[in-house]
Parts: sequence; C-alpha cells; structure tokens
Amino acid sequence: MKKRFLYWVFLVFPVVSVGAQGSATSPVDYVNPFVGTTNYGTTNPGAVCPQGMMSVVPFNVMGTVDGNIDKDSRWWSTPYEYKNTYFTGYSHVNLSGVGCPELGSLLLMPTAGALNVDYLQYGSGYKDEQASPGYYSNYLTKYGIKTEVTATPRTGRARFIFPAGQGNILLNLGEGLTNETGATVRFVNDREIEGSKLLGSFCYNPNAVFPVYFVMRIDKSPKTRGYWKQMRPMTVEAQWDFTSGKRKIYTSYTKEMSGDDIGTWFTFDTTEGEVIEVSMGVSFVSIANARQNLEVEQEGRNFEQIHTAARQAWNKDLNRILVEGGTEEQRRVFYTSMYHFLIHPNILQDINGQYPAMESNEIRTVKGNRYTVFSLWDTYRNVHQLMTLVFPDRQLDMVRTMIDMYHEHGWLPKWELYGRETLTMEGDPSIPVIVDTWMKGLRDFDVETAYEAMYKSATTPGKDNLMRPDADDYFSLGYIPLREQYDNSVSHALEYYIADYALSRLALALGKKEDARLFYDRSLGYRHYYSKEFGTLRPLLPDGTFYSPFNPMEGANFAPSPGFHEGNAWNYTFYVPHDIVGLTHLMGGKKNFVNKLQKIFDEGLYDPANEPDIAYPYLFSYFRGEEWRTQKQVKDLLARYFTSRPNGIPGNDDTGTMSAWAIFSMMGFYPDCPGIPEYTLTVPTFDKITIQLDPRYYKEKQLVIRTVRPVADAGYIKEVKLNGKRHTGFRIMHDELIHAGDIEFILTR
Repeated sequence: MKKRFLYWVFLVFPVVSVGAQGSATSPVDYVNPFVGTTNYGTTNPGAVCPQGMMSVVPFNVMGTVDGNIDKDSRWWSTPYEYKNTYFTGYSHVNLSGVGCPELGSLLLMPTAGALNVDYLQYGSGYKDEQASPGYYSNYLTKYGIKTEVTATPRTGRARFIFPAGQGNILLNLGEGLTNETGATVRFVNDREIEGSKLLGSFCYNPNAVFPVYFVMRIDKSPKTRGYWKQMRPMTVEAQWDFTSGKRKIYTSYTKEMSGDDIGTWFTFDTTEGEVIEVSMGVSFVSIANARQNLEVEQEGRNFEQIHTAARQAWNKDLNRILVEGGTEEQRRVFYTSMYHFLIHPNILQDINGQYPAMESNEIRTVKGNRYTVFSLWDTYRNVHQLMTLVFPDRQLDMVRTMIDMYHEHGWLPKWELYGRETLTMEGDPSIPVIVDTWMKGLRDFDVETAYEAMYKSATTPGKDNLMRPDADDYFSLGYIPLREQYDNSVSHALEYYIADYALSRLALALGKKEDARLFYDRSLGYRHYYSKEFGTLRPLLPDGTFYSPFNPMEGANFAPSPGFHEGNAWNYTFYVPHDIVGLTHLMGGKKNFVNKLQKIFDEGLYDPANEPDIAYPYLFSYFRGEEWRTQKQVKDLLARYFTSRPNGIPGNDDTGTMSAWAIFSMMGFYPDCPGIPEYTLTVPTFDKITIQLDPRYYKEKQLVIRTVRPVADAGYIKEVKLNGKRHTGFRIMHDELIHAGDIEFILTR
C-alpha cells in the first residue's frame, strides 16, 4: 500500500533544462495547461497528476450567460472552454482531448451570501486564472472568493478563501458533462459525505455505464447543512406543494438522498480571508476504497504539500527528455505536448490494487498498474510508441492491461472507458499496439495469449466479431463494400489492413508462417479501392463496381462522406503505411506518387487534426532525393499549428495523439507505420535533446540527439551520424535508435 503511494510522492530528483540564454528552468515551468482549451482542442487547465485517475477541472460550460457556450446547446466534449467566463464549480474525474462528452461530474462550488442551489443563478464570473501542472486557481468576481485546486493520483483538494459573512459550499450531483443521470449521497457526519454517481453512455453507447464512488470531507464544521433535489412538476395531486417543478432545499433531513438532480450544501459563518479546504476521494470500486484512497494519499498533508508533490511528479516525468536550444516558444510547445501526452491512459486501480474488471461486476486486484481510457484508434499511431521509448514500464503495464481485458471480457479493447467497451471508431487497434511493443523488445507479457486474442478478432465471422462486425465481406472479398450511404466501409477496411499487416509480422516472428501469409495477403486488399480515374481510394459496391457519383472532396470538414469516416478520400488515400511501395506502383511510379502527395499540402487538403493523414509528411522520405519535402513540411506544420496559446493544438488532441506527433517531430524522428520498429528521420527542432532511457529495459542510459547548423539558415539534413559513423538513408530501426548513444544531424541550406 505504501509502495504505491510513495511512487508518486517521494521519487523527486533535481531536474533542470537549460534555455537558449543559459537561464536554468525546470521542464515543468514551460508547461502551459491552457494550450488546447479552445479551437476544439478539448484539453483543460485542471489539476491532475501524471496518468492520475483524479483531475479537478474548472467547469465553465453550463448556462448561456454572458455569451457562454453551453454544453447542451451543441456537441460539446470538454468541461472547460477558454473563451467562456461563467464558472459553476470544479468537476472531478475528467477526460482530456476526446471527441465525446463524458465524466466531468461531482461539481464543487463555493458561494457567498444567501444560499442558492440553481447553477444558473449561483454561477460566477471569474478573473486571475492561473494554471500549472497539478494546480489551478481563479477569483470569483461575484463573491470575492479565491479558489485553488490540486490533486493526487486518486484525490482532489480545493482551497477556498472567503470574504466575511455567510459562505456556502455546494456539491452538485445532478449536472456534469456526462449524459447519464442518477446519484445517491448521504451524510457520514457534519463534515463528511459519501455516495455514488452514474456515468457513461460515451459516444452513442447507451449501455456503457458505470458508477463513480466518492467521499468528500470539509475541514470546518458547518453552521447548517442539507440536501437539494429537483422536484418533478406536480398539478392537481399536489397543489399545496410550492416546490413542484423547483429545486427543493432540505434543511432538516440528513439521511440518504437519491435522484437524477440532487446535491448537498453547507453554510458557514466566515471571517475575512478565512480558508476552508475540501478533500475529495474517488474510486470505481466502492465507497470504502474512495475513503481509503483519500486517507492514504492526503492524510497529514496540507494543500501546499499536495501541490508540491504533484508538481514534483510532473517535473520528474518531464525530465525524461531534456531539450536545449530552440526558442522559448518551441520549448513551451514541446513540454506542454509532453504534459498532454502523459494524461491518458490513466490508472484505474485504487490504492489497494482493486479495480472493476472489464465488462463485469467482478472486482479484481492488480499487482502493477491497471490502466483505462484506451482511445486506441487515436493512440495506436504514436502515443504507445512514445511510451515504449520513454516509459517502457508503463507501456508494458498497458499491454498487460489489454491482455487482462481479453481474459475478463473475451476481446481486446477498441475504445475502453473505465471498464466498459464503448466500441467508438473502427478497426482493430489493439493489434498494432501490442505488436509494436513486442517488436521493439518489450516482451515481458503473455505473447501467446495476446496472439490468441488477436487471432480471434482477425478470424471470427462478423456476426460474432465485436471488433470487426463487417468481417465477412472483408474475408470473402478482400474489401468491405458500401452497403449504406455513409457506412465508413473504406475506413473500416483500411484499419483492418494495417492491423493484419502488423499481425502478420508477429506471426512470422513467432514461427506461424501460414498465419503470417494469410494476414499479409489480406493487408494488401486496399488495392481493390484504388481508382485510376481519380487517383484516390474510392468506395466499392457489393458487385465490385465503384461507387458513383464520386467526389474525392466529399467529407471535408467532418461532413458525411460515402465510405470514409471523419474525412474524405484525400485524407485516406495514402493511409497504407505498410505498403508504400505497392501504392506507388498503383499510382504509376515515384513521380506521380510524390506529386500527388505534394498536392495534398499545396492545395490545403491535409488535415493536421485527423489521424489517418497525420503521417503523410513523412511519406516523402521513402523516396531518395525527396526527403527534403518531409523536412520542410514537418517544420512548417509545427510552426503553423502548434503554439503555446490556448488554440495551440490543431483541433482535438485525441488523448495526446496530436501532442505525441509534435513531440516526435520536434525530436527528429517519427513512427509512421504502427507495428513496425522503424522511424523516419527529420530535422530536430532543438540543438540538443537528451532522452533518459530506462536501464531496466535498455542497455544505454540515454540517447543524445545533436543538431549541427554550420550556418544559421541551415534547415535540411546533409548527413546523419550514429556514434560518429555515417548513417545511410533517412529511416532508422528502433534497435539502432536506442543503442546509438549519440545521434548527430548535420544540416545544410
């Protein structure tokens, strides 16, 4: 029990990054949590620990007050919008960088003056926002209250500084970002409450629900306390009840309360500047575990100690990669991207190791870390590759988690959320993640069971296949025909091709030659979709003819598109990273391929916020003499789309996927083919990058990347040296990378 806690609190090291002017600054100081909090980046500036279960986030998306964007007025998937100004409390346990609304509940709000439990009235404007890793604060202008929050991995702590008079603390259990309703709460004593709230229904899956359990403690006894509940409208049968259709405040009832729209309130007599602190522990197992999490992670620690520990935990993780040179703006972009990359997947187990088993009522105990929030359609492309390099122990725990999910549920995850499979997006994304991990030498997991699970989803008929429900056509035809106008058939098939190619490589490595041939041959089925008429991939009908009328631009800006999901033909045509040679042949050779790929950038067809095409800039480097295009495009894209401003991510961060793209690109190498232990090289952003390698998994202690610019405007790679020896080409194997010790990029104009 202590061991789990000490991991994040006391492993503190002196860490320093040296800026261009020689000023000593810690990596954590470069992080701006406000990046991505507008422009649909869907990040938030709340307090969270690295890959922690708990996050405490300012909730400002309720109520169309002062021009606020209200979460219920449109599709909205984040508890915070930078441009909004109406604050209705702090939500506990949130998601960062996702495209569907979920979690973001247990809304804690301080107010002053007469008690009011209607959020449209008790909300407040605010100013003086501050945020840094593990900390957020603001000043509520309506009440004159300063609010601050921080977090441990499983608990939150709030500090409210009140004016003189009546102070109030509210916990709203009826509202939140989740679309689910229903909660139960009870007073344990005058300063402690416990309960649960139902969450779930993420991304169109109405049955993927689950409870969060909580214990909340206040460090001062209230003057009064009670509940509130939104009453149903009543007519003739209750003409005498003035609370009909209103929020009923219970002043003398303190037993258990349940309902869809309920809350608890506390009132206090406060002096000027009086501080009241509120602690919140959560669990996805039980109230008892929520209480234990709270007691172990907060006992005997004040607000500043918790904040300091959170900051040190962030600095320790960010210190795994030290950068020197570049501009301050570039260092802010880099470390803020690292920060976002390290939020999800996050731990699910409580301090005692218990967690809710996948798609089950069973409670199990894990020895290491059990992870959740597997947005795999996004993260299989680069997040897990970066985790493998920098945090191999965590990546192994993530793979073990995925295999345990198979044991518990019978399937590997697609888009798992707190023990529920949401089936969001398409494909079979666990396969390239597990294969990539194994191929890069991290093999301390049950590969035979993993292969069994992957083989199951790659061969089971569609009616029984949770991962590939349209597998029958895929197996028999080699492609998936368009059977409905907007059925995403091409996108589905492309994901299966990538998964099957990765699986073929693992099968071959394990000596399963027949399987390897089967899956490799399947992976080339994308060729069915290639239309010479348009020079793009194009949906096919069940009779094998191309869909008509066809417009490769249909589907731009997330409009519906026949055959393609969240994109158009241009966003998907080059999405066969495992067979660039074959695609080049279909297009008529190198010149046509390069010209067509260049057209995507020249004509604004590239979408930097859409996963299928994010590796496009690196594809130029498959052709000798064209590598400069990769280097130019990557540099331009970084400068254009990634900044340290609130709109500094090009759309949804997708649980760190866009941030991981920036991190790899700024370091000078990118894993453009998931499941294959190779990277494509580009120009590093910084003069020197030092990656600390975990000695438990890698022989070298560190990898140092140096950039030599003979002249200031040198921006293209002339030569690459590994430990002083010239490296041939612009691709590098994972083993070469981790054993290089020192990589030198020598640039030219």
